[in-house]
Amino acid sequence: VQLQASGGGLVQAGESLRLSCTASGRTFGSYSMGWFRQAPGQEREFVARISRSGSLTNYADSVKGRFTITRDNAKNTVYLQMNSLKPEDTAVYYCALDTLYRGTYYSSREYDYWGQGTLVTVSS
Repeated sequence: VQLQASGGGLVQAGESLRLSCTASGRTFGSYSMGWFRQAPGQEREFVARISRSGSLTNYADSVKGRFTITRDNAKNTVYLQMNSLKPEDTAVYYCALDTLYRGTYYSSREYDYWGQGTLVTVSS
């Protein structure tokens, strides 16, 4: 499985970005997907997760109401729409694929494949 994340960049506080992550090599629609982020000097943290069909989503409290995760199984792509960005959202964002759901979608250990990361920088 290969995951290719894109869409990061430099924005000002209050602006929006949409991240994309395209998967190859697997039946994309069979797996739940997640987004994590890692700021400099900090551990990787959960951001959002979406079920195989897209009917169920989960969010970290820090992004709830501002970020939206969606997926297009026909395009093998998961998206993260990020609105009202804050400087504390600055991080490298990673998409991840979960081949066997263990119930701990908020943990990086749940996921088996990772994208290379895309940098989001929010200036104040």
